[in-house]
Amino acid sequence: MYHSPIQLDVFPTDVQMRRIDPARNMRRFYRLSIQPDLFGGASLVREWGRIGARGQMMIEQHPDEGRAVTALMKLAAAKKRRGYVG
Repeated sequence: MYHSPIQLDVFPTDVQMRRIDPARNMRRFYRLSIQPDLFGGASLVREWGRIGARGQMMIEQHPDEGRAVTALMKLAAAKKRRGYVG
């Protein structure tokens, strides 16, 4: 019987961040989530936009969940440097 590897809870698979600056009329969100795909890999789903609006979405394909988590962590760190908080 085959058991697929399960991601440990050590690394996040869902991240939600916001950047709010009333002086600049800025209210933005950024969401990252990892979803399994049909071919044994993982997809990193990125969503961003103005809070209260629909926003945009982009899906990045990765060969495995580990690489998707690495990409998620790099993007989250970059957003934190730009002022987003989780």
